[in-house]
Amino acid sequence: QVEVVESGGGLVQAGGSLRLSCTASGRSFSRFATAWFRQAPGEEREFVAHISWSGASTHYADSVKGRFTISRDIAKNMVYLQMNNLKPEDTAVYYCAARLTYTVVAGTEEYEYDYWGQGTRVTVSS
Repeated sequence: QVEVVESGGGLVQAGGSLRLSCTASGRSFSRFATAWFRQAPGEEREFVAHISWSGASTHYADSVKGRFTISRDIAKNMVYLQMNNLKPEDTAVYYCAARLTYTVVAGTEEYEYDYWGQGTRVTVSS
């Protein structure tokens, strides 16, 4: 069983930065394609960013492109989401999701992922 755990959320002013972290306990993250989703209050969960199992391929939602960067450190068994120039509309609970696959095609739908964390809250004040 894989347990996905996120950390790094918090309160930040608009224009500020945060880095979210995601790891998997129970096994190596190295064969898992990983994505970040988010869910704002009263909204459905939406795709944010994806990184392939090797880290060679990334994909972003248009709303975060140029501001967010997803990366992975295989040696540390970690996936990160660096969020810069944060806006109030980025306020949400952020979820890390993982799936065991070698495809580099980005998965942007929730059903494509087998393992989910509990989420970490990000609040951006104006």
